[in-house]
Amino acid sequence: MDAVVAFGGDGTLNEVATGLAGSNTALAMLPGGSTNVFVRSLGASHDPIVALQQIGAGLSHDNIHTISLGRANGRYFCFHAGIGYDAAVVELVERRASLKRIVGQPLFAISALQAWYATYNRKYPHFNVEIDGRKIPNGYFTIVLNSNPYTYIGKKAVNLSAAASLDKKLVAVTFRKLTTPLMIRTILQAIRTDGISVSSGVDIRTDVEDIKITFPAPFPYQLDGDYLGEQTSLHIEHCQDALRLVRPIIV
Repeated sequence: MDAVVAFGGDGTLNEVATGLAGSNTALAMLPGGSTNVFVRSLGASHDPIVALQQIGAGLSHDNIHTISLGRANGRYFCFHAGIGYDAAVVELVERRASLKRIVGQPLFAISALQAWYATYNRKYPHFNVEIDGRKIPNGYFTIVLNSNPYTYIGKKAVNLSAAASLDKKLVAVTFRKLTTPLMIRTILQAIRTDGISVSSGVDIRTDVEDIKITFPAPFPYQLDGDYLGEQTSLHIEHCQDALRLVRPIIV
């Protein structure tokens, strides 16, 4: 059995997974970042020493599964792509990369508030979305999920859709407005349940294969928590059986 064991955060995971996608080499991931969304979503501990034992058990028992990935403009992502607001938050965090290593998750909260109230324009839509041929105009913020949860706040999982799974197609969540009451309701529901509800301001599509996001003006996007700049066109697709993954065994 060929396997690569990588230690790092979600950005490292994305880079290694992109390199291994389509090969016969399996990926085993140890948490070394501030949030470690993907590793924790597999059930592994946030503590790298404990996670090493869990991943080691997975390796010794050949607990390897082939999973699907998402791909945006040719680049793979493991757990989500964010277009619009959360990409603006990630961009602010990455401006303070040295603080991120010291402060950790509170920096994300500070950056989220800064983007919400100062740097991200919530008055006007930022893009149009087309999902498997169906058009959704006036998108303010879209998250494309390859797994659930979307992220963690401390020990709390932020669940957007229970339908998002590594062995299923993608889930697309599009906010058609960004108001404070809507966002508060969404966050509370996401940390209390296994997913948020469709409403006049939130569109949710499951079992998604193909997404096109376009706009005359450029919009920001991020993959697996890595800010990748701005685009006027983004093509996101589901890639079945793209990566061999070592799953932890919880002992």
